[in-house]
Amino acid sequence: MSSESVGGIFGAIVAAVVLAAAVVFGPIGQYGKPPKPTKVEPAAVAPAAPVAPAPRGPVIREVPNQ
Repeated sequence: MSSESVGGIFGAIVAAVVLAAAVVFGPIGQYGKPPKPTKVEPAAVAPAAPVAPAPRGPVIREVPNQ
């Protein structure tokens, strides 16, 4: 057996172990996780008053080109 074939075998073993650990310890996405709790908003809350826009700085119309 050459060192390249031994390295390939060890690489395949390490890849299989890493893949198995990823499946066991961390399922991808929402699979395997508890569902997120839904927020319940009270229906008797009055709508908020509209907020005035924040003041903005001065508007520069022209810039002298010297």
